[in-house]
Amino acid sequence: MGKLLKTGWYVLYVRSRYERKVDELLKENGVESFLPIVTTIRKWSDRQKKLEIPLFSSYVFVNIKTSMDFHKTLSVEGACSFIRFGSEYGIVKDEEINKIKFLVSSEGIQDVKVDNQAYDVGEVMMIQYGSLTGLECEVINVNNENKIIVRLDSIGQGITATVPSSYLSKISKAV
Repeated sequence: MGKLLKTGWYVLYVRSRYERKVDELLKENGVESFLPIVTTIRKWSDRQKKLEIPLFSSYVFVNIKTSMDFHKTLSVEGACSFIRFGSEYGIVKDEEINKIKFLVSSEGIQDVKVDNQAYDVGEVMMIQYGSLTGLECEVINVNNENKIIVRLDSIGQGITATVPSSYLSKISKAV
C-alpha cells in the first residue's frame, strides 16, 4: 500500500440506516467488515418490541489490507467516507475491535450503549467472570447499577454496559 495508507481497521461512515446493507455488500466484495449489533427494547404507548440495532449509528468497521480494499469499500452503495481526524484516517486498534466483539456477544451484559461523553477518571477494574474475563474497564455508578465504560481512544468513543458487581475486582496498583 502507499505511504499514506496503513493496514488495519478503518471506520467507514455510511448513509443513515444503511449499516447492514453496506456490511453485507462489503462481505460480498471480499472485504472484511464488522458491524456490532445490540439488542434493545423499544417502547411505544401501545406495545414493546425487541430490536437489533447497530451499536454505532452510521459506522461500519472495515479491515483494510490493500489499496484495492480501500477503493472497493468506497465504491459500495451507501458508503460515504472514511472517518478522519485532521489529515489522518481514524484507525481502530485490533484490541479495541476485540473489546467491542466481546461486549456485543457476551451473555450477562445488558444495556450496551455508545457514549462519547468525556468522563472524569474513575476506578479501573478487571472483569473476572464470563466471556469478558481479563477486560479492564472503568466503573461508574448510575442509579445504583454498576456500569462499566470501555474506552475506544482511537475514535473518541466509550461503550457503557451494565454488569453484575460480582464480575468485577479491583486492580492492584504498582507502587
